[in-house]
Amino acid sequence: MNNVLINRTKDEANVGEAYRLAEQKASQYFTKLTQQLLNHSHVDELKEDFSIWQKKHIHRFSWLSWFAGKRKPDTRNIQKYIHWLNATSKLDDYLDRSISYIYMRDLGQALDHPKTQNHIRRIAEDTKTYFMRAASKQQGEADYISPAALYRWGQREQIEEAVIWVLDKLKHVAANIPKELDAAQAQRKLIKIILGVVLHVHDEFTEETPQKERSERLDAAIRLGYSYGLTYPFVDDLLDSQALTIQEKEQYSAMIQQALLTGIVPELGEWKGPKLEVIRYVHSELREAFEYIRNYQREEMRRTFFEQSYVFFQSQETDRSKNLSNAHYTNEELYIPIIIKSASSRLIVRSVLSAPEDEGFDLRTFHYGIYNQLADDFADMFDDLQDEAVTPYTYYLKYRDLRPDLINPYELYWAVISYLIHDVYHSNEKAREVILDRAINGLKRCRERLGQVKYNEVMSIFASGQPELNDVVQQMVRKADDVDFLDKLLRDQVVLQLSNDKEEKDAFKQTIQTVRERINVELQINKSAEELDMKTRLMDAANYSLQGDGKRLRPILTWVMGVQEYGLTESAIMPLLRSMEYMHTASLIFDDLPTQDNASTRRGRSTLHQVHNSATAELTGLFLIQRAIREQSTLHQFDAQTVLKLIQYSAVKAEDMCMGQAMDLGSKGKTLSLEELNTICFYKTGIAFEAALVMPAILAQVKEEEIDALKTFAYHAGIAFQIRDDLLDYGGDHRVLGKPAGQDERNNNSTFVSILGENGAQKAMWEHYCFATDALGQMPKPIPFLKHLLDYLVARER
Repeated sequence: MNNVLINRTKDEANVGEAYRLAEQKASQYFTKLTQQLLNHSHVDELKEDFSIWQKKHIHRFSWLSWFAGKRKPDTRNIQKYIHWLNATSKLDDYLDRSISYIYMRDLGQALDHPKTQNHIRRIAEDTKTYFMRAASKQQGEADYISPAALYRWGQREQIEEAVIWVLDKLKHVAANIPKELDAAQAQRKLIKIILGVVLHVHDEFTEETPQKERSERLDAAIRLGYSYGLTYPFVDDLLDSQALTIQEKEQYSAMIQQALLTGIVPELGEWKGPKLEVIRYVHSELREAFEYIRNYQREEMRRTFFEQSYVFFQSQETDRSKNLSNAHYTNEELYIPIIIKSASSRLIVRSVLSAPEDEGFDLRTFHYGIYNQLADDFADMFDDLQDEAVTPYTYYLKYRDLRPDLINPYELYWAVISYLIHDVYHSNEKAREVILDRAINGLKRCRERLGQVKYNEVMSIFASGQPELNDVVQQMVRKADDVDFLDKLLRDQVVLQLSNDKEEKDAFKQTIQTVRERINVELQINKSAEELDMKTRLMDAANYSLQGDGKRLRPILTWVMGVQEYGLTESAIMPLLRSMEYMHTASLIFDDLPTQDNASTRRGRSTLHQVHNSATAELTGLFLIQRAIREQSTLHQFDAQTVLKLIQYSAVKAEDMCMGQAMDLGSKGKTLSLEELNTICFYKTGIAFEAALVMPAILAQVKEEEIDALKTFAYHAGIAFQIRDDLLDYGGDHRVLGKPAGQDERNNNSTFVSILGENGAQKAMWEHYCFATDALGQMPKPIPFLKHLLDYLVARER
């Protein structure tokens, strides 16, 4: 016990010394900046910098280019904007400054280094190639966080397992994040951090790097990026939010601090507060992440990692503890924690990767951090003010008239810019270009967001103390061009895409719920007084099977395609919806029989042959098939030839399903090839998906090319669905599944898991997901429901 206390005291002393040194370094930097502010030495330097910079950015307006159709499009349409940049010969410069900025901000590189210049040039060329190829293929809005695109990249780098892992992690973060936090922003931050860590690793590769080493390091980078990135939503954002009570925040902070001091995540213990379930999930995820990073560390780097982590966390805690009602914070108290946290958030990435020390990287990254932080705080100041958060801007807004000693953060921002250009990057032309591009771009975006009147008010508050510099800056904001950045454009697109994706997903869930309820009402087979007793028994048996907790995916899919996509009326296609579920339920009754799969439960209830007997179950299945044909024949609002074509198609698909089941039964006890299993799977499962899509298309008389695309989608979506079924049967929870797990193994069935193994089956599922996604791209217009259906099929838990 004494040894534990002694070791903890040493740990506390080590991290305490690390934080003291960080404060000392930040204080020295802050002193240099304030001296520049006091003697205004940076103003003349910046005026000269802008005098050079403006030569590339202020152009005479050309009516000829306007009439030639080269007017600048709205940057929110990224495909058109990239095309315009290329057409006006601006794309190369645009990509060069965008990639250069990432190398400065995220990788801490000096832009005058030949190796860095070559890397920037190569990545800019690759990015241009990607966008040009995407522009030639894209039929709708580009999807910049597409799981399919990410998985394809994972295949090329031979890291599919890491991609599958992180996609699953991101899904669960979005599902479990407290409602007080923004799930889309949490995902965006995580994706950004993962990309940053991957970039660090990717930048170290050469053409001679063996593929095995590339794959191992990229696999680790994805997992490390996610593990480190979790600290943003689940530490920083969670402690900043109102999701936890004050007492819960104290408990949580103490737990994090103990983990950083000891290197071991403490047990959750007795939690005092209402958010136990949230904390239980967060604790589990963070512990897994923490242990992964710790175990990845080289022994000699572990101490550095824990010290930097503690410095980062402690600077956040110091900043977070401030209260906007306190009018007595000194300038040092306002700025030094910000300098520390903004630098350490990026310095820690290299220690996460267990990378060797790089004095140049550390120097540049340390000084660069506050530039980025002051720019972000400027953009967010009104939201921060509403939340009563203390930042240099909110504090200055509130107390500037009472506290003439307060440093103006906007003026300090320009002092930082001057210091970076001349003291850190040694007046390098490229560094000046990129930094000033970014600064003017930020002000342009601010003006666009606030409107000219509000923007002028803001500038009158923050920029009036340096009128000469402000005149130059505002002239650049009004007149300068070519200051846009790809990362800002992609950030806006990703935020919009995540927001739209959430709305579409909510609409998807609502559609499923609403249509499922309507279909459930319609499925009941009503008995008349004239029915014979034996027939009523069959009707009762059929209704028993229909009343189970079925997903109704097939008729729902038919409704979506028929009503939403093709404009058919619900009443007109209701007989088709009933027929779809009657046919599907009949197939399940047959599948469950003792002579086939011998299942005891289905849809959370006893199977029909268990309730009655096998003969009744068989006859009920036949009864439902005939009932389905009867329903299809009552599609009176459609052309007779069209209905006949539909019935013929339906009959052929029913035959195919029977063949698929026969093939499945004949395969029991045999080891199948993957090709054989794919064939059985399509005929058993994919056919039903195809019918649900194609039959409303037949009624709507759409073109054969579209029907072919639907068939391709159904083929791959059906196999992906079956693989997920096999994975759930292999490792799912029977309480969630509604049926016993492990049936395939007990029945000695060949499955994708038994043939490929669990990891191989997951890869095959995502391969078919990608092919299905490609098929959707061939449709005349995007169909969000099918996109989210595909996501559901590979992510469902039952």
